[in-house]
Amino acid sequence: MDKSSIAKRILLRTYATAAAIVAALILFSCARPQDPGTVQAAPAPQAPTQEQLIQRGSYLTTIMLCNDCHTPKIMTPHGPILDTTRRFSGHPSEEKLAPIPGNRPFVLFTPGLTAAVGPWGASFAANLTPDPLGLGGWSYDQFKTAITHGKYRGIEGGRSLLPPMPWENLVNIHDEDARAIFAFLQSLKPIPNRVPAPIAPQDLILEKAL
Repeated sequence: MDKSSIAKRILLRTYATAAAIVAALILFSCARPQDPGTVQAAPAPQAPTQEQLIQRGSYLTTIMLCNDCHTPKIMTPHGPILDTTRRFSGHPSEEKLAPIPGNRPFVLFTPGLTAAVGPWGASFAANLTPDPLGLGGWSYDQFKTAITHGKYRGIEGGRSLLPPMPWENLVNIHDEDARAIFAFLQSLKPIPNRVPAPIAPQDLILEKAL
């Protein structure tokens, strides 16, 4: 083998060795864990704005059908529609119950669905607007206690909410959803409507027409 061939073989081996070293360095740098100081943490989720809370609360109260009982209705040829001027103001104080049939095995609703009569007596949908006769002055904690523990005015140890309020369905509501609903209700126009107190069953029997 002449000197030229030997030199070429040496040069080829040198190139191959250098290429192997470069490849190893690349693989090592890719597999090596990054310095914790250089890793960028994912940005913390931002708290929703008040406007976003209100929008979500409006959405939730709509799909949860809260209007069905808590908003007075206007009767039309096609049936009742929401009275948007009195949204979430509860059973109208001026609306009296019609004569109630004696001991019948069924539940009765008023045409506007804001009052119900059953074995528990008569119950009336609450005023949920931020008026003093509604949720005005309530804290968020009171509101959450009311809807998750079924307590009147959100007071632990107070009387239980009456049917048809389905508070049992809200026991495990996410805190962010409860806060959104409360924010929405507090953003409504205050409506000074005094909802009647519940009527016990025995009083319904004694006083059939109110």
